[in-house]
Amino acid sequence: MIYCVEDDASIRDLMIYTLNSAGFEAKGFDCADGLFDALQTEKPRLIMLDIMLPGEDGISILKKLRVQTATKEIPVIMATAKGTEYDKVTGLDLGADDYLAKPFGMMEMISRIKAVLRRTGPIKEVKMLQIGNLVLNLETYIVLVNNERIQLTLKEYELLRTFMENPGRVFTRDQLLEMIWGVSYIGETRTVDVHIGTLRTKLGECGSFIETVRGVGYRMEEEK
Repeated sequence: MIYCVEDDASIRDLMIYTLNSAGFEAKGFDCADGLFDALQTEKPRLIMLDIMLPGEDGISILKKLRVQTATKEIPVIMATAKGTEYDKVTGLDLGADDYLAKPFGMMEMISRIKAVLRRTGPIKEVKMLQIGNLVLNLETYIVLVNNERIQLTLKEYELLRTFMENPGRVFTRDQLLEMIWGVSYIGETRTVDVHIGTLRTKLGECGSFIETVRGVGYRMEEEK
């Protein structure tokens, strides 16, 4: 279980949605009270904690977590406003395990969470994803087509991983922009189309697995 403390409902819902899609259980809270109530009944594997919250802020919450015996070992990733060096340093000094500067991409969040969990304890996860002759190694980030390595950019890799983790599921262009480029990314959906085009080209014969759903977006179909 991962707890997400974020007062912006749209961001919180997207975080929970992405975590669920990546195989994690997640719950969200908009303030300190909800978090501490939940901690009375279930101890999470990790807490995503925003600094700017109504009422008690994230720094104060972190201090309480670190002095209580029951919660002092729970990994915490702080979400800071972009460029707030003081908040970042303060959080790390108080025992935060990592931080993310807003706005951050959802795939970056997943990668940071997995990295922290690897450092703090065992994590069960799928090591390989495969559809037909297309293989993606989640540990080494290597992509193979017919056993030949394919070089992808970070965004192309994150797109491919999103599709392969959710075969058959349709993603709109706006959803992909939010998940890959960040919740506050300002750009045109054409950006997604361009990256899908280059990804298909690099995947060769396996590029056809990524289907266009007219008027909606894209999905990856399992090999028939």
